[in-house]
Amino acid sequence: MSSKHLFTSECVGMGHPDKVCDQVSDAVLDAILAKDAYARVACETAATTGQVIVMGEVKTSAKEVLADLIDIVRATVTGIGYDHPDYGIDGNSCGVLIALHSQSPDINQGVDRNDGDQGAGDQGMMFGYACNETKELMPLPAMLSRQITNALSDARQSGKIAWLRPDCKSQVTVEYDENGNPARIDTVVVSTQHNPEVSQEEIRSTVIEQIVKPLLPADLVKGEITYHINPTGRFVIGGPHGDTGLTGRKIIVDTYGGMGRHGGGAFSGKDPSKVDRSAAYATRWIAKNLVAAGLAERCELQVAYAIGVAEPVSLRVDTFGTGKLEDAKLSEIVKQATSLKPGALIERLNLMRPIYLNTAKYGHMGIEHLDYPWEKLDLVDALKSAAGV
Repeated sequence: MSSKHLFTSECVGMGHPDKVCDQVSDAVLDAILAKDAYARVACETAATTGQVIVMGEVKTSAKEVLADLIDIVRATVTGIGYDHPDYGIDGNSCGVLIALHSQSPDINQGVDRNDGDQGAGDQGMMFGYACNETKELMPLPAMLSRQITNALSDARQSGKIAWLRPDCKSQVTVEYDENGNPARIDTVVVSTQHNPEVSQEEIRSTVIEQIVKPLLPADLVKGEITYHINPTGRFVIGGPHGDTGLTGRKIIVDTYGGMGRHGGGAFSGKDPSKVDRSAAYATRWIAKNLVAAGLAERCELQVAYAIGVAEPVSLRVDTFGTGKLEDAKLSEIVKQATSLKPGALIERLNLMRPIYLNTAKYGHMGIEHLDYPWEKLDLVDALKSAAGV
């Protein structure tokens, strides 16, 4: 039994400079995969005042897409909402530098093996996590902070709140009881970019009443909640103009808000042969299905690979004492229920498709309305059968 404690997670909106870069990288990836499902893509993006730089390695037969990359970048930036010179970056007119080159054949020979058993695109370890705190089987602080930023984006794009600008961040602190269950919302922090004319009083009241309060679970609103809304007092300059953005700097936002561990590899801009992405999705899928099957209340998987080798070098299940069976037994059950070879999991989760731009906008894990395969509960029966329950 644990003691009462606080846990905090943050999220950033689609207009945050790092998320702008994630979206550009995934827009490039999607455009290439739409024409060449077997392409190899590792696309990084940097963005600053009036400038977007796209760099990395690509191996593809879809050469016509490469000729359209500047248009793809511009459409992505304007689609986020950076469509006016006042924002410091305007997708209609900003500079775009494309610095892509071919993938190293040394890497490719390890991935596309002659025996047909696709090797991992790199070494490394990936983690997946699930818990029963929310209907999505995600940590509550991570889900609430994400819902707040998504609600801000929706209100801006719909015109419901006219003074919002694209950049925003949120942070939610939840108090947990002695049994490790969410007990109450303690603190909410929101920083949102805005037009210069709006008052801080209007920003505070609108964000609290129209954005935050409708999202808080009623049974967790107990006592006084501390709100910090635009705590610096002003947030007019934002996005890549206020802070240089880079692909892959929001890996905790992209996963579990710090509740689960992370192997360190980013997702956006990487085709599914890169296990940083595909194995992170697969371990989320397995962890979620283990919890949904009633085999654990909280579950984390770690899987690790060697570059060019298909079979994982290790697999570990950790249920933090909540498992219905020993963790070592659950690891064996996972191996019986599904393969974690890169080729097998890519096929099972149907990952060779242009589905990735939305992950960079709205989140990679716990998003059920976008029909991500790694959020489906289609492994429950196989896990139960292997467990004998």
